Amino acid sequence: MRTLLALALIPLLALAGCGGGSGNSSTPVTSATPVAPATPPAGKAWTDMVTRTKDGGYMEGNPDAPIKLVEYGSRNCPYCGMFGRTAPEPLRAGYISTGKVSWEFRDFLIHGAPDLAAALLNQCVPDEAFFSVLDQFYANQDQFLTRTEQLVKTNPQLAQQLQQLPPPQAAVGFAEQLGYIDFMKQRGVPEAKARQCLGDKAKIDAIAKVNADGATVYGVNSTPSFFINGKKAEAGTWEQLEPLLKAAGAR
Repeated sequence: MRTLLALALIPLLALAGCGGGSGNSSTPVTSATPVAPATPPAGKAWTDMVTRTKDGGYMEGNPDAPIKLVEYGSRNCPYCGMFGRTAPEPLRAGYISTGKVSWEFRDFLIHGAPDLAAALLNQCVPDEAFFSVLDQFYANQDQFLTRTEQLVKTNPQLAQQLQQLPPPQAAVGFAEQLGYIDFMKQRGVPEAKARQCLGDKAKIDAIAKVNADGATVYGVNSTPSFFINGKKAEAGTWEQLEPLLKAAGAR
């Protein structure tokens, strides 16, 4: 819990660390041999298959895909939002649907307690709905960031007090202030269940471990951060990432 408690003190809207990738990514000179497509189980599509991973993430696509894309992201990071609004459609249509690429999302709480609240609520839905709700968080990101700015501007004392609460209480407080609970109610999650998820110690501990491992094992210090088959991808946008997937054999 020490990692997450520290994260909860990160100032709101502190964008240092939000904006992963060098911005200078290019396709490597040498490319891997193209991988073959894989057929999904009868009656299913790879894009409909979501599984939890041993590393605490959620993976969409073929669990045995030869090209494994991992993203560390924050629902309150504008750069993650840009990726989350532009990349999923071509990523799913051109790569995940073929069974060549899987996409795993892992939470990295760059913005502390607001990120924790959103992460807990996103995990409050059935696994198969995880990416659908993630997409919708990013589609509505601008209104959430506007509410955060208004909170900081009109009631900075409350914003600071919420940041300094223990993680469960901080998550509830920000979920109330930023409209996350109503957002989830509109997506079929009753308020009582949403509040239960916000206080779920097991989920909080699991998210804390994902963050700790991201920082100490994988060297993540910004969002979005991408890895392709375990190797850090110098990319922060879909335009930078797609050539790297192709170079890994997804073409």
